Amino acid sequence: MDTKKEKKAWKDVEHGQRFLNAFRGIGVFWIMTNSLFRYVSSLAIILVIILGFYLHVSISEWISLVFAIGFVVVSEAFNTAIEIDIDLTSPEYHPFARDTKDVAAAAVVLSALVSVIVGFIIFLPKIFLIDKI
Repeated sequence: MDTKKEKKAWKDVEHGQRFLNAFRGIGVFWIMTNSLFRYVSSLAIILVIILGFYLHVSISEWISLVFAIGFVVVSEAFNTAIEIDIDLTSPEYHPFARDTKDVAAAAVVLSALVSVIVGFIIFLPKIFLIDKI
């Protein structure tokens, strides 16, 4: 168990240290995230960027693409945080723990589907115009 001094130190973390902790959290997210997600999402992001430049998307389309990419990554970060917490608080199997993890994973899938729809809305008209030239 943490001592009172450790608990107080945890509660009274300075703002600069909190900022550094956030970057540590990004590292934890990267390490704890399923490697399949890391590689598939990285490839998808690279593909979207290449297509964006190749198809000359507008500024507003770039903004939509960045938000769509961010939506998926942030959803996965929350999913990872929830999984870490559930693994800590419910190390034994429990149906509520399973349901919590499944709902968090569903949020990632839903965000990915929304991002795919955004990509279709932006890229499909441009792709079909290229075929007509």
